[in-house]
Amino acid sequence: MAGGPEPGMARQATVRPGILIVTGMSGAGRSTAAKVLEDLGYAVIDNLPPALLPAAAAHHHVADGRGKVAAVIDSRGGLPTSELGAAIDELEGQGIRTMVLFLDAEDSALVRRYEENRRPHPVRGDTLPESISDERALLADLRDMSDVVIDTTDLNVHQLRDKITDRFTETGPKRSMRVSLTSFGFKHGVPRDIDLCFDVRFLPNPHWVPELRPKVGTDPDVFDYVMGHPDAAGFFQMLTDMLRYLVPKYVREGKSYLSIGVGCTGGHHRSVALSEALASELQSHGVDVVVRHRDIAK
Repeated sequence: MAGGPEPGMARQATVRPGILIVTGMSGAGRSTAAKVLEDLGYAVIDNLPPALLPAAAAHHHVADGRGKVAAVIDSRGGLPTSELGAAIDELEGQGIRTMVLFLDAEDSALVRRYEENRRPHPVRGDTLPESISDERALLADLRDMSDVVIDTTDLNVHQLRDKITDRFTETGPKRSMRVSLTSFGFKHGVPRDIDLCFDVRFLPNPHWVPELRPKVGTDPDVFDYVMGHPDAAGFFQMLTDMLRYLVPKYVREGKSYLSIGVGCTGGHHRSVALSEALASELQSHGVDVVVRHRDIAK
């Protein structure tokens, strides 16, 4: 990424949605998200039929910038995706910025949460896992059209609050597009909330070097072992060239957040080292980067 930042990779104005549509799997944290957004100054409307979104925008003076609305829309209303798409098109035609936030979690986490609170699932199946599976199928199209997906599987209430606050708080007139880098191990599952996923299991594994096995990718010895291999250097160059091309395009289209996953077998060595190197490179070009090593302690 030599030669300075591309247009759009420098600092950009924060994009705040006038209408934020909050949806997702039951038990994934919609209620928590709604409370946080209310604290952030959004007028929160629960279980709003999609056809009423334009009326809600008019009532809260969204078009002239005086108000902002968070509409919680979920499977209780059957989620007619076509109706929601038509409402979003109408709002965009009025110049009102819309964004869809989808909260997700792994089935095992959803089952555990429902068993703990003993509340009935809104989608009635013969068993709780069947209800969750049916709802996931019902929401598949909506998840695909979402602008932001947050996986709450490993988040507690406070961590989810922090994520929502970080993404939907205006912190000033200038802010770069936020890039979230997550290293992970494929044997622990692929993160649900990533936009781009890269598999680095083709690189030599430090796990098979006895003196490196107990260390992790942030250790200088492991980092040098991984990044010093010719295949790592070639891949890293192609990856940074691709992001140099893509990031300005995402910014131009109004995308405020980009989630990148880098995976190896266990999430201890190769993915960690590549993520650290990529974060350093992006930061050197003015990109706002947050790094998370999901499986480094597993």
